[in-house]
Amino acid sequence: MTIKFPVLAAEQKPVVIQMRGTARGERVWFGPAGIAVAPGTTLRFINLDPANSHTVTAYHPDFFGRTRRIPQRATPFHSGYLLPENVFEVTLTVSGVYDYYCVPHEMAGMVGRIIVGTPDMEGWDETALRAGGVAENVEKRFPAIRQLLSDDPVRRIK
Repeated sequence: MTIKFPVLAAEQKPVVIQMRGTARGERVWFGPAGIAVAPGTTLRFINLDPANSHTVTAYHPDFFGRTRRIPQRATPFHSGYLLPENVFEVTLTVSGVYDYYCVPHEMAGMVGRIIVGTPDMEGWDETALRAGGVAENVEKRFPAIRQLLSDDPVRRIK
């Protein structure tokens, strides 16, 4: 019989999401734009765009009076401005849908979606999907839940 010990949270590597842009700055994005993770996962955002500063900001009234697009029990997050090579980390523990954006580049479509857990988990909160509060062109940039919960290894972190 093999005994398996639980993996301690401190041993888990953070999931990296990059902030990117083209050389002349005409296009900016989060890579990946959507991801599914287990509760308790730490996400590390790193600005790899040599031409721009970026933010990682949860849609929440605490930050610029925005409509809440994260679970009701979740703590909102805001990185402040990150210069090239700067890093911001956040650990998400409440299951549900989290939408976030870059303050100066939201209207350019620099938004992202994080799925924490799965819809069958207790306390799952997907109110972000019905929240509104963003322009139509921005709303279209959020990846679909079905896509993020698929078996696509690029987006699904187990």
